[in-house]
Amino acid sequence: MTMTVGELFIALVLISLVLLASNAIRNVSPWLRRLFLPSSVIGGAILLLLGPEVLGRVVTGPFEEAAGLFPEYVFESWAALPGLLINVVFAALFIGRPIPGLRTIWMRAGPQVVVGQTMAWGQYVVGLTLAILILAPVFGMNPMAGALIEIGFEGGHGTAAGMADTFAELGFEEGADLALGLATVGIVSGVLIGTLMINLAARRGVIQLENPQKTAEALDEVSIQSDASDLPPTEEYSEFKKDLAQEEETADPLSLHLGLVGIAIAIGWLILTALQWIEQQTWARNDGLEILAHVPLFPIAMIGGVIVQLSVTRFGLEPHVSSRTMARIAGTALDFTIVAALATLSLTALGEHFIPFLLLALAGIGWSLFVLIVIAPRVIPENWFERGIGDFGQSMGVTVTGLLLMRMADPKNRSGAFESFGYKQLMFEPVVGGGLFTAASLPLIAQFGAPTVLGFTLILTVAWLIFGLLYFGRMVPERGRGRWK
Repeated sequence: MTMTVGELFIALVLISLVLLASNAIRNVSPWLRRLFLPSSVIGGAILLLLGPEVLGRVVTGPFEEAAGLFPEYVFESWAALPGLLINVVFAALFIGRPIPGLRTIWMRAGPQVVVGQTMAWGQYVVGLTLAILILAPVFGMNPMAGALIEIGFEGGHGTAAGMADTFAELGFEEGADLALGLATVGIVSGVLIGTLMINLAARRGVIQLENPQKTAEALDEVSIQSDASDLPPTEEYSEFKKDLAQEEETADPLSLHLGLVGIAIAIGWLILTALQWIEQQTWARNDGLEILAHVPLFPIAMIGGVIVQLSVTRFGLEPHVSSRTMARIAGTALDFTIVAALATLSLTALGEHFIPFLLLALAGIGWSLFVLIVIAPRVIPENWFERGIGDFGQSMGVTVTGLLLMRMADPKNRSGAFESFGYKQLMFEPVVGGGLFTAASLPLIAQFGAPTVLGFTLILTVAWLIFGLLYFGRMVPERGRGRWK
């Protein structure tokens, strides 16, 4: 069916209405807030229940061509949205945020870069090992299932939804549904297990909670914006003043920011198109190796955003670009992406692969806990738990989950974990967690095979671990409050 502009408009209006309803539900439900479920996840779950996968199986919709309680064209519009809107999310990631020098980033966030990279590459090692030894031979799954932990846990809902077309092109369509399911498991288990770990750390004397009874209340104080743009804010008041100044100087500052996002996406598209042309003229000629042909646009759009931000800095245009406004644009796009992706989630695929799905989830959780408990205290010289819990939260769900857990463990940021975490993102997200390698992982496995990619990711995991132990590990005190008793 060919969609019209009017049909797409109706689909977007329905998402807007369900987001409004899910916000209201979340505001009146303390247990939903304490589970740290974003409104977009709640809204997506509502549409999923009303769609063809649940209610549609027992109730006939009021429309001639219906998908649950909705017209079929609405459902098709939702299925197409994630692959488009995720480009907006990643293009806006670094626009409006000063990009410091590599030395500054490294000195402030080096240990967390090591922990984060170890977690991310290790998720591939764990997942691919599981796929090669169990999932493929026992359950007959595609070996690309080995990349699902990193895509779902580290990448989150947005990345999983944005890679749906890549899954389909490579003949692993159910992988997108499994990745979205893992992302949901990651958010919920990340908050629950993270909260448990914070309480255990307090009891063991690893951290000092000033008022442990208020731990749950911290959940209500953290705003949920996006899994791709939640770096710690600079000065909220200064950003507010910048927005006011923009409103006085320009007719519509929002249009300016949307234009910058559009430029970033266009730059990313030009770069990706050029790289794909080079690939077709060189190693992919005569049915040769194709990698870039299957890489989605969104990680390259992120590079386009970096180019835009560097240009903004070069020409002294920072007063006209607000990171606060960019975060709102990215957050809105991500909300629509998540709702649309969850609304079109295939529960049939999850049911058919429930045991592999469960094994992947348990393996991912186990690896993240291992890095937090065993590796983080041996790599992060000071305040290892306050800083490591942020990496744990991010590796299990989204960036804001890490921020939440850090705020619970260190409400006044005495450890400096927030700043280190923010700087770490600049050396983390361009590669993994929805970055270039995340996007290329599926075509790499398809072209070279799971064992080859496993060997590559294992080398990187061990390399980061050895480097962290030898470089930063020597700065860790022999004694102190750092390690689990």
